[in-house]
Amino acid sequence: MSRTSVVALLIFVAILGYFFTLGAESTRRLQAGVYQLLSPFLITGSGLEKQITSVRSGLKSLEDLERDNTTLRVENRSLRATNQALRDVEHEVNRLRHALNYRERSVFKLVPAEIVTRDASNWFRTATINRGKDDGIEGDMPVVTDEGLVGKTTTVSANISLILLVSDENCRVAANVEGTREQGIVSGERVVGSITPLLDLNFLSKQADLKPGQKIFTSGVGGVFPAQLLIGQVKTFALRALDGQARVAPAVDLAHLEDVFVVTGRK
Repeated sequence: MSRTSVVALLIFVAILGYFFTLGAESTRRLQAGVYQLLSPFLITGSGLEKQITSVRSGLKSLEDLERDNTTLRVENRSLRATNQALRDVEHEVNRLRHALNYRERSVFKLVPAEIVTRDASNWFRTATINRGKDDGIEGDMPVVTDEGLVGKTTTVSANISLILLVSDENCRVAANVEGTREQGIVSGERVVGSITPLLDLNFLSKQADLKPGQKIFTSGVGGVFPAQLLIGQVKTFALRALDGQARVAPAVDLAHLEDVFVVTGRK
């Protein structure tokens, strides 16, 4: 054993012997002094433990908050979907109610029909409905909605029929202008790819001077379309070499047809 080790051992034994010679009171004072020296470290350790516990609690609270937010987001998406479904149902109910009211107050016999297909290459020219000869439908019968004139039937089979829309250039309708004695022929434009089709009202007099917003109705001339079916409203009027011409916006939104009525006669 080295000299240093022997000296350290003797010092330790001397201190230990000194402790044994102390009375109870002296021992307590010594313990108190030692605790006083160690108290800053004990307090610091205790505070650190509290901080660690607080951080852990905070992390747990954040996890709970994130979980609650996720749940709320899911519920919010569900509520939005439900709200949209309710709006769609409300729209459908209102649309059918308007159609039913129109059928009840109309002076015509109306057969309800649904648009089942459209010719994609001629979007504003033809459409197919789910009614035919079995339902009393024949060719050259007017097709309408509660908003106005849609067109007329052409090819008719047992349970489906082809409609020539009023926006087709081959669908010609004798018409008159509200508030005037002007008469003319309405036909579709020859413009290909038009997003919103317009109609041409030709053979007006040069003195017609029609104003935007004036309504155009069927005149009843020709025998296919009965009188007083709304065709549309004037957008512009212009003079040509031999007559006047008006551009007319259709009364019916031909791009979003869903349900129509076929006029089979008068009540």
